[in-house]
Amino acid sequence: MSREQHHPRPRIESLTDLIFGLALSIGAVGLLNYRPTTAQDIALSVGFFFFGFLILITIWLRYTEIMSVLPAETGGTRTLNVFLLFLVALEPYLFNLIGSAGVPEDAATTAYALDLGAIYAILAGFNSLLGSEQRHLVDPSLYRRHRTIRNLQVIVVGFFWLSILPVFFTTTTTVLGLTIPIRFVLWLLTFFLSRATWILKRLGRP
Repeated sequence: MSREQHHPRPRIESLTDLIFGLALSIGAVGLLNYRPTTAQDIALSVGFFFFGFLILITIWLRYTEIMSVLPAETGGTRTLNVFLLFLVALEPYLFNLIGSAGVPEDAATTAYALDLGAIYAILAGFNSLLGSEQRHLVDPSLYRRHRTIRNLQVIVVGFFWLSILPVFFTTTTTVLGLTIPIRFVLWLLTFFLSRATWILKRLGRP
């Protein structure tokens, strides 16, 4: 029997989907520990959860896109997969630390940004493999697209890791009447970068 038959990719992908699903569920359960007292508190808690939900869904969509075209699994990609699963499983824990009583918000948000940056760094690594002309993993017509996605994901990594600088936490701005650290604004900007390749695809560009 072949190596792929002994280690079928569907098992790894199913495990990954399970971990993503658990991460989303744990994030929702984390809301049960919060007791809002006003309508504004409810809106803030739901909006906060929606942010975490979008983060995980965007990462999951990117991951499934990669796995749908990755023709084979190597020791290197397996290691990246395992580390990705660890970081995704860690995400809801770090996410729920933000705003928790007794936990410094600067430290909590820094840890969360480091985690998300590492996740996007792994996704960028996958796309770098797929965009490599030397490896011949995908059709040559897809090389440029995967390199573009990789470059955008490297920028996303930069946004998350740059946001850990103290100045981006102590400096605040007002969004929809709420005063928030610039760090959160940098996180929000990553959504536009994550969507950029889908927009380019719809416009017919590689």
